[in-house]
Amino acid sequence: MAWSTRQLAELAGTTAKAVRHYHEIGLLDEPERASNGYKRYGASHLVRLLRIRRLTDLGVALADVPSVESGDDKARQILRDLDAELAADIERRHRMRREVAAIMDNQTALDMPPELKTLADDLPETQRALLMAYSSILTPQAMAALQEQLSGPRGDLEAEFAALDEDAPDDVRQRMAERMAPEVRRQHRAHPALADLGLASHRERAVAESVAVHALVEFHNRAHLDVLRRVHAILVGNDASGSESDGQR
Repeated sequence: MAWSTRQLAELAGTTAKAVRHYHEIGLLDEPERASNGYKRYGASHLVRLLRIRRLTDLGVALADVPSVESGDDKARQILRDLDAELAADIERRHRMRREVAAIMDNQTALDMPPELKTLADDLPETQRALLMAYSSILTPQAMAALQEQLSGPRGDLEAEFAALDEDAPDDVRQRMAERMAPEVRRQHRAHPALADLGLASHRERAVAESVAVHALVEFHNRAHLDVLRRVHAILVGNDASGSESDGQR
């Protein structure tokens, strides 16, 4: 008794559409036809189809099936490449499982880039959001520098800045900027990879700056932004004064 295309496909755990496709690309020989024109498949077709299924289930591309079946040097190279892809996929899935476990253990890790998730407990929500945005533009080296910077103890000044009210008076903002400027200067010297956004980013400078600006504006209130502008003005002024002093010498 011969099998129809549908019956053969069911025996091999595939579809009639796939069987017809294998005929079209030359992987599966056309069977004889009965007097009524219907295809008549036998055991040899089933074995061939099962062999194709086995290779494709392992990840072998249809175009590479004949080469793999030949068993020559090209076949071994195809299988070595496939093995390397599978190893990389296994490592990726292991990493994904570790990240899922971290999120299950600590929901705040969802808001952090994987390399910074260990810092999630100690950072306010606004700073976690900023880090997620920056992770889209920073190089691995810059992200490592950022992790090193954030791993240090956080003082009262950082907490005061985070809690700054939007309606904070001008003198409060100025005092905070004057207190923050030396710390920002110290961080720039300790982590030069973060001092220049153009160098710290793997994106074009304009794109990196747009991400930084959007993140700062959306995740800070007006008082925060005003303090940051004042800090920048202080640092620029100090740099200008230092240059003048060097020139006079």
